[in-house]
Amino acid sequence: MSNSNGVKIGIDARFYGSLSKGLGRYTQKLIENLEKIDNANEYFVFLREENFDEYQPKNKNFTKVKADYRWYTLSEQINMPRLLNKYNLDLVHFPHFNVPLFYRKKFVITIHDLILIHFPTTRGTTLNPLFYWLKFLAYKIVINSAIKRARKIIAVSEFTKSDILKHYSVPDNKIAVTYEACDQLPPVSAENSGDKLKKYGIIKPYILYVGNAYPHKNLEALVLSFVEIKSLTPALSRGGKGISNLKLVLVGKEDYFYQRLKKLVAEKNIENVIFAGYVPDSDLDAIYRNSELYIFPSLYEGFGLPPLEAMAKGVPVTSSDHDCMKEILGDSAYFFNGRDIKSLTAAVAKALEDGELRNKLIARGYEQIKKYSWEKMAEKTLEIYKK
Repeated sequence: MSNSNGVKIGIDARFYGSLSKGLGRYTQKLIENLEKIDNANEYFVFLREENFDEYQPKNKNFTKVKADYRWYTLSEQINMPRLLNKYNLDLVHFPHFNVPLFYRKKFVITIHDLILIHFPTTRGTTLNPLFYWLKFLAYKIVINSAIKRARKIIAVSEFTKSDILKHYSVPDNKIAVTYEACDQLPPVSAENSGDKLKKYGIIKPYILYVGNAYPHKNLEALVLSFVEIKSLTPALSRGGKGISNLKLVLVGKEDYFYQRLKKLVAEKNIENVIFAGYVPDSDLDAIYRNSELYIFPSLYEGFGLPPLEAMAKGVPVTSSDHDCMKEILGDSAYFFNGRDIKSLTAAVAKALEDGELRNKLIARGYEQIKKYSWEKMAEKTLEIYKK
């Protein structure tokens, strides 16, 4: 691949953009940063109808192509290989494991996590159980095939790399780790800040979670522990004052899992839980900055971006002690056992009350985010392409 004229590289960017959560952001940042650093190779960026206009190439070597095939469908399996073959590509990067079984040319894949292997639960789906298990079987076949056939596997953390090695027989040197990074969301002026909160029905003081409500995110435990946290806060002294009328704000697009959580909150009659729904990046800054504390109770992650985003906004973070989170957050978060509601409650109470701890977490958070950069991630990925 050292051809001085460059080579033709395809990127499956059907997940591109903010609507596809972490995977979409990773794909977007990879392409944006490759545009800045690579003028030698020719890129073909494959997008769906819904994100086709969202991506506008800023480098003449980048061409966008419509590939409007839904993920995990028969259409993807049949039509995607045909389209890729048409462009006669030297290498394709699939930023997810859904590589069509019939695509037989060189490719690399990124694996963000193995959540499907660890959480194959029918509670995590709206499908009929039989269909769910058939779909799960199909997933396993596709991921197995992709891991076996990829020239190189990119993992987004050492934790994910060791998880892959544990579950699949691949040589260690076939997997490279490239960390993700957190975005510097555009800051919002103080006078606009209040308007932004009002727009989502948010009233201070509040503790915050940003992300989806999939079962492994452990939000049921967070909501149940909030009852206890709320009863403790008036007795917690911050600057000689109790923290009264604390709220829990959950930011994430309304879906089946959030609806289920809303139902739990209603059934248990839990007060002061605010479901803010989907919040665009332009409004997220104000919601992060005005929070008392960011909480990440997840039981499994491949990287975990939101706690880093909170740190970038000067917000102290408490997180579950999942191995991946300890790797990514280092000593900049206050950890608890995600499977123990008492541990979660105690950690939140401590991080709300202890001023010295809060200041320490904020200072360490600013340092921690400097370790990660999207540009560095793109540079390492380009090295992988060249090899």
